Amino acid sequence: RIEAARCPDVVVAQIDPKKLKKKQTVNISISGCQPAPEGYSPTLKWQQQQVANFSAVRQSLNKHRNHWRSQHLDSNVTMPKSEDEEGWKKFCLGERVYSEIDALSDNENLGIDYIKVGFPPLLSIVSRMNQATVTSVLEYLISWFGEKKFTPELGRWLYALLACLEKPLLPEAHSLIRQLARRCSEVRVLEENKNEEQISALNLIICLVSRYFDQRDLADEPS
Repeated sequence: RIEAARCPDVVVAQIDPKKLKKKQTVNISISGCQPAPEGYSPTLKWQQQQVANFSAVRQSLNKHRNHWRSQHLDSNVTMPKSEDEEGWKKFCLGERVYSEIDALSDNENLGIDYIKVGFPPLLSIVSRMNQATVTSVLEYLISWFGEKKFTPELGRWLYALLACLEKPLLPEAHSLIRQLARRCSEVRVLEENKNEEQISALNLIICLVSRYFDQRDLADEPS
């Protein structure tokens, strides 16, 4: 109180006007998604159908979550801890994608080695994930996707994690899915071979983020 009493009631900052005249850098992020390549923009009917299918998947997942949670996991399935970012990347994508190894050896066609190809988002697995874990794994995979190419393994997990996200979205989840949609739009534009299956998968994620999770400013305009 003694120190506070010694402080002046009004303090005036000394500002150098010359500094304000210098050019100032302002970083502005593009809020929307980049449009689809010509000829690949999804129709409104297609987008509406995907939203309906996704909604049905979410309802079924919620209805049977307790049943799938009670199912025993196979002995080779060890789910990483929520904070284990590298563990989750390897778990979901597999060591081949994680280590960016393209070729399969001849020995691998004898059976599926999930350590190498990644575990699929089985209902018995995702039903055990609480919202904090879902959001964390989504963040890990989106971070990975920010610097890597889109793969089927990544696509399956992104779809499954979006299906597990509860509404209304938490602020961090809201920011993550917007980041995801923008990244999908970037990769879609840069797709050199115009692989229809891959572009369709990217269109699907953008559609779900924008139209199911109500981020309408990110939506593709109907072709």
